[in-house]
Amino acid sequence: MTVTRMLARPMLASVFVVGGVSALKNAEAHAVAARPVTDKVVPLAQKAMPQLPIPTDATTLVRINAAAQILAGAALATGRAPRLSASVLAATLLPTTAARHRFWEESDPTAKADQRVHFAKNLSMLGGLLLAGVDTDGKPGLAWRARRAAKDAKREGRQLAKAARNEAKLAKAHLS
Repeated sequence: MTVTRMLARPMLASVFVVGGVSALKNAEAHAVAARPVTDKVVPLAQKAMPQLPIPTDATTLVRINAAAQILAGAALATGRAPRLSASVLAATLLPTTAARHRFWEESDPTAKADQRVHFAKNLSMLGGLLLAGVDTDGKPGLAWRARRAAKDAKREGRQLAKAARNEAKLAKAHLS
């Protein structure tokens, strides 16, 4: 792991651990803000995945989201499954942002500006998490390996075709 990754991952993860702990401590207050989002998302999730027991209580969903942020944040900070943990954090950031930073609903210009800044901050963190989610730490990823295998197979196929043509020419010359 490079020094940059060793420093950047805990820095990126810190806001999620702190925010997750705060949400666990104040789950009821966070649930009030989350309710407009959960009331819309839960029925869609239940319809899309009827076999899963999806909680409907906003407080429970806030606690689940907070626990996911704490666990994934700790994993990212320590470098354990960094791509997976960054992806989990990105997934938890979406409902958090939609619930807590609804600047489009604010009527007070100062509050609206403040919420817009927080929304943009979360959007930038989402970008960092997406980058962390695809960071292979200098090692080839699955997509690169697949492209490389296809390229190698194509090159080998051309070489085999050339060898077969040469063998055919030799066989023809031998028969003549």
